[in-house]
Amino acid sequence: MKWFNLNHRPPAEQLAGDETLLDWCETGRGEETLLFWEPRDTFVVVGYANKVGTEVNIPACHAHGIPIFRRCSGGGTVLQGTGCLNYSLILRITADGPLRSITAANQFIMERNGASIQSALPEARISVCGHTDLTVEGRKFSGNSQRRKKNFLLFHGTFLLDFDLPGVGQFLRMPSQQPDYRASRSHEDFLVNLKLPASQVIAAMKQTWGADSELHHFPENEMKILAAQKYSTDGWNYKL
Repeated sequence: MKWFNLNHRPPAEQLAGDETLLDWCETGRGEETLLFWEPRDTFVVVGYANKVGTEVNIPACHAHGIPIFRRCSGGGTVLQGTGCLNYSLILRITADGPLRSITAANQFIMERNGASIQSALPEARISVCGHTDLTVEGRKFSGNSQRRKKNFLLFHGTFLLDFDLPGVGQFLRMPSQQPDYRASRSHEDFLVNLKLPASQVIAAMKQTWGADSELHHFPENEMKILAAQKYSTDGWNYKL
């Protein structure tokens, strides 16, 4: 598996990078890849089927200049910013392999990601809760989602490392759909930072997924076009 770092790009390009790489692999031009990026600015990302007005405090975002984007996968709405580490896995689907269905892929990938963080925090109690959340002592530090095509899938998520957790409640409403284990806790009571350097988490994930060499032919032009034509537009970001 290859790895690639998408740092130092604007948010629309970072979000477009996931879909671009998935499509690139689906057409036979790419290979399994572990992607990383860290946001420089604060912004909101809603899930594919989310309604912005339901999940986001739009007036607060506009008052503070916080842009709102939409990703290509499902799941809930998140606030991004300094102190978050995002990863994406582009993996090949086989008929009889561990990624053969949504449920099987969730279980296989979340168990491996959980073990990766456990290796970096051996004294902590890391658990998979819900279907795609990672928690420590019952508090969430990573939410994840997937998008599937015929031959490849995209599985991506965010690790909270040293993020401004009070800001989440300022710009996001309580989610319209919650896992049972959340028990209606506020964002600040529900979320937790790992307090690990990004470099340590990246190293652990690379080892877990066998990402031992850098991808040198990332489809930059396709990503920039997709970012401009889709991820930078209100028609995509505010749909529904």
